[in-house]
Amino acid sequence: MAVYWKYVKPYLYAFILGPLFMIVEVIGEVMMPKLLQMIIDNGIAEDGGDVGYIIMIGVIMVVTALLMMLGGVLGAWFAIKAAVNFAGDLRQDLFEKVQRFSFANIEKFQTGSLVTRLTNDVTNLQNAIAIALRMLLRAPGMFIGALIMAYMMKPDLALVITIVIPLLTVTLLIIMKNAFPRFNIMQKKIDRVNSVVQENVTNSRVVKSFVREEYEKEKFDVANTELKNNTLNAIKLVILTQPVMTIAMNITTIAVVWLGGNQILAGDMTIGELTTFTTYVVQILMSLMIVSFMMIMGSRALASSARIKEVLDTEIDLNDDEAVKKKEAGADMPQVTRGKVEFRNVCFKYYKKKNHNVLHNINFVIEPGEVVGIIGSTGSGKTSIVQLIPRLYDADSGEVFVDDVNVKDYLLDDLRNKVAMVLQNNVLFSGTIENNLRWGDEEASLEDIKRIAGYAQADGFISSFPEGYDTMINQGGVNVSGGQKQRMCIARALLKHPKILILDDSTSAVDTATEAIIRDNFLKEIPDTTRIIIAQRISSVIDADKIIVIDEGSIVGTGTHEELMQSCETYSEIYYSQVEKEEKAV
Repeated sequence: MAVYWKYVKPYLYAFILGPLFMIVEVIGEVMMPKLLQMIIDNGIAEDGGDVGYIIMIGVIMVVTALLMMLGGVLGAWFAIKAAVNFAGDLRQDLFEKVQRFSFANIEKFQTGSLVTRLTNDVTNLQNAIAIALRMLLRAPGMFIGALIMAYMMKPDLALVITIVIPLLTVTLLIIMKNAFPRFNIMQKKIDRVNSVVQENVTNSRVVKSFVREEYEKEKFDVANTELKNNTLNAIKLVILTQPVMTIAMNITTIAVVWLGGNQILAGDMTIGELTTFTTYVVQILMSLMIVSFMMIMGSRALASSARIKEVLDTEIDLNDDEAVKKKEAGADMPQVTRGKVEFRNVCFKYYKKKNHNVLHNINFVIEPGEVVGIIGSTGSGKTSIVQLIPRLYDADSGEVFVDDVNVKDYLLDDLRNKVAMVLQNNVLFSGTIENNLRWGDEEASLEDIKRIAGYAQADGFISSFPEGYDTMINQGGVNVSGGQKQRMCIARALLKHPKILILDDSTSAVDTATEAIIRDNFLKEIPDTTRIIIAQRISSVIDADKIIVIDEGSIVGTGTHEELMQSCETYSEIYYSQVEKEEKAV
């Protein structure tokens, strides 16, 4: 298929040499029975036997066997080399494609399915290619060569094979036609198992804290049982090929031996000819068995190939292709230098086929260096607003500007390098604390890392660890507390030296005193950086230059704390509800 040509082209020599070397083995296999016949009929049958003749033919057979071995080894090596390199390049391209996926693209496939496609599906394709390259010419070559030799020896006896072949071919085609959709379903069940395992392992703390181990076991059992049943459903159809081929081989061999035996008795055939002819019959049927095995592998590979092509052919709905074209044409690309943010009549929805908008006609301006709070109830659309700034999503209508330039006119890397986001549920990656913080700036010195970590109130607890900044973080950061994780993520974001810093409820796990220190450090150390703070607690944004109040996807108030207390009922209700809770807590 054309889509895979780019993965074949660099290793075309291996794709060609693999099958060609296998032909050497095939030629030897076809020659061996004839050489054996010559020994039986011309060497052994002679009175007293012709030892010299037997030795001569024996030497030819040994040389042929060595050549067969050489051809088989080289053929297998080039076939495996071609398949492994093909799969490696394909897997790399798939991963790079997924890296460019928008959130909407990822949500379409789901994480577990993407993992299966990059691993299991690519491996299925690799195995099928390796088998095909080894057997693509070997099986047909053996079939054609043995069939020609059989007809040359005894055309009348070869008719037995001619009758069997069409029956076997039709049977195999019927089996394979029904096997393909079953393999496709099986791959989807593998997706489900991967998703369940990933979700359980990633959220192991939550599972244990809610004592949901039994529930998770049952959920996995359901997914695992479905995979098991669908695998058996696919395999039980395919395993019919083995007994069908065996029965056909045995019946054909019996028929050939019986008919050939009668010809020997009649003096029309020698023992050597019958032995050789029987060997050719076995080779013909074995080649058909190999083809059936290739068809089994091919059925599963076709199902995997269709799933891989879905990823490769997916149109990425959020890209900077136009900006890249402008850059390639020599245009000067805009850079974020001030940190001004403006929304003009922005509407947005996650599910494009539905009419319900998450954001409705959002309009506001944030001047460079301002501290702006965004507050509202859960699900009001606060996070949706800030995700449009670095283009994690695109607005469905209206425009988002940074430094008076539409965000779609920036190169994505240029825009996102100057916009740092710290989310409530941040992720740390496996590796040292230092390596995690270097995500912000790979070239930062350890002194700079410690200094920035100090601004985020993270240096103290990091330094208290026995291994300090060399402390290993487990996947997802499960070996540090929520507050520690948030402060490290704030430090990581600050190391980017962003012009726009977005804090999305990023101090929810930090006590109010520490949060106040972090805010003061921002004022002192990054006064020119625009800070957008999303918070549930009014205390987190009360000193902001401006507060934007969101309710059900719309802006219902904008101003300082004092102004909103007078003009915005939603804001005052949130404020008084939180004051009452604090008073009750006291």
